[in-house]
Amino acid sequence: MAYSYDDTNIFARILRGEIPNKTVLETAHTLAFHDINPSAPVHVLVIPKGAYVSFDHFCSAASDAELVDFHRAAAKVCAQMGVSLEAGDGFRAITNAGQHGLQEVPHYHLHIVGGRPMGRMIAKD
Repeated sequence: MAYSYDDTNIFARILRGEIPNKTVLETAHTLAFHDINPSAPVHVLVIPKGAYVSFDHFCSAASDAELVDFHRAAAKVCAQMGVSLEAGDGFRAITNAGQHGLQEVPHYHLHIVGGRPMGRMIAKD
């Protein structure tokens, strides 16, 4: 599969400053902000600043600096939001990819969700 990045997606527009967000953390390669339609008391989106479509695209094409920065930023977000195992009772980290993964925005993003028990991850059909 070829990764085709749509630079008109909402996250690309947020990164360009065209759409406001409630920033939690910003680093050289990563932006984290509150989800506008939260699914739990804590619901933060962590996105790379680079044009990556999905988790696998990011992991295969991002630079070492981007990979490290993104994951360290996600850890900082967990601590800052009080859901890390050191600060709280845990969280769920979710990323969706493509049609079967129900990805809504074609820009790689990690949901950090917590602040309450999450329940089952996937319902059995």
